[in-house]
Amino acid sequence: MTSEPEDFRIALIGHGTVGGALAELLPGRADHIAAVTGMRPVITGVHTRSNGTTFADILEGADLVAEMIGGLEPARTYCLEAMAAGKHVVTANKQLLAHHGEELWAAARENGVQLRFEAAVAGVVPVIRVLQESLAGAHVDRVTGIVNGTTNFILTRMAETGASYADALKEAQALGYAEADPTDDVNGKDAAAKMAILARLAFDTPVHIDDVTWEGIEHLTGDDMAYAQDFGLGLKLIGTAERVGDGIAVSVHPAFLYKGHPLASVNGPYNAVTVESEAITEITMSGPGAGGPQTASAVLGDIISAMIPPASTPETTQSLPIVDDVKSAFYLHLEVADRPGVLAQVAQVLGLQGASVKSVVQKGLGTDARLVMVVHPLLESRMLAAVELIGGLEFVRGRPRVIRVIEEEYA
Repeated sequence: MTSEPEDFRIALIGHGTVGGALAELLPGRADHIAAVTGMRPVITGVHTRSNGTTFADILEGADLVAEMIGGLEPARTYCLEAMAAGKHVVTANKQLLAHHGEELWAAARENGVQLRFEAAVAGVVPVIRVLQESLAGAHVDRVTGIVNGTTNFILTRMAETGASYADALKEAQALGYAEADPTDDVNGKDAAAKMAILARLAFDTPVHIDDVTWEGIEHLTGDDMAYAQDFGLGLKLIGTAERVGDGIAVSVHPAFLYKGHPLASVNGPYNAVTVESEAITEITMSGPGAGGPQTASAVLGDIISAMIPPASTPETTQSLPIVDDVKSAFYLHLEVADRPGVLAQVAQVLGLQGASVKSVVQKGLGTDARLVMVVHPLLESRMLAAVELIGGLEFVRGRPRVIRVIEEEYA
């Protein structure tokens, strides 16, 4: 007679969108998980801010704590207390890991438990597991990602329909792709936290969110989308973590992509991450980046992984310097007086900073003109210096707009 599988007891902190979806998903998958692991996952306690149950109440009888409340505190304290008590921890909290990851990973190693966090980055896209396990032997050179579904949906709608940023944001909120307060999504902070985590795993060096430079999409316009099409480009909010000399650079910013780039065709609320290494050339993973059921599915995958030890996030073996001035091609958008010599003067200023023009589009607007160009790669500091000088020219009618252009394309 086959013995009944033992219960694997899960304490759930938070019962919002993701926590509630996990509680609904788990019973339907419990039999299958029991058949695979020999243990049946069950939720034995739920702690929320309002249900009257304390964290201590649910901790004692648990094998694993699933932290779904977000924020830095009390999430950090709960996770540390759980691991100190010998409990595995699963979290979807990217800000927690981007701020306190090294402390939490050290606690997991010290207490011989697992800290799993696949759902913290890119939803159901298994990039964490791939970097930690599948590519553990590869020397990763660059990780590039669309890691925020809200901004990707907004930019997709702006490109497809000509909608303004404000109208596309309202649509995203109506469909549940954007929060009532979308600030951390649209200003790039959410993606910056995720890129800090990916950089730490890819390059085996501590990376804090403060090491990431980020920029959002609030300033982008329909004109940028229209001119992108003239140049054969698509616009995305891109996170990049890459080796630069003996250091690394980690950033989030809007960037134009040529059609041959693997991220160029990733639209709507989807996420995707490209990993580049000499050993593998490049691989791209994509899938839904948000949503309660989707994120809960990634959390459940982490729970199953914790039921089948061992696995851990090892201590970093090096400390690479952070580089904040890297080369890129750039898109430059200028509103200028429509008169002879304007383009020549702009090109001269760019040339003084070492920038050369790749392509130009000019459109007349009565007595004014719109001048849009793509320049070949140069250091960001040199480009920003050129833009500062151009902005001071008397024929320039408004603040110049600059957006990075990613030139890499893959067969």
